[in-house]
Amino acid sequence: MKHCMSLNPEPFEMIRSGKKAFELRLNDEKRQKIKIGDEIEFADLQSNCKMLTVVEDIYKFSSFDELYKNLPLSECGYTQEELSTAKASDMDVYYSKEKQKKYGVLGIKVQVIK
Repeated sequence: MKHCMSLNPEPFEMIRSGKKAFELRLNDEKRQKIKIGDEIEFADLQSNCKMLTVVEDIYKFSSFDELYKNLPLSECGYTQEELSTAKASDMDVYYSKEKQKKYGVLGIKVQVIK
């Protein structure tokens, strides 16, 4: 199955270059349909450039606090310089605490299809 998601330019380029392996999302109804082996087409919100990836693994957590304790943040979109200040509340900009509590969260491990 193929899924479509949008990304800001910076995380889009990080996935394309292999610096980011995990896409962090809310485990809402749309994301609950994603399975290992599925394809995700990411679209850059600025340029509308597209990239195709395959889902290698899915990690489910009750909160971003739990996710941040268990996944390598260096593969979740943080640069080496940002690792010391990375915190789960960084994701509150994208998802409300209420939705995080309702759905839980995901770390979707993807690999770009060359």
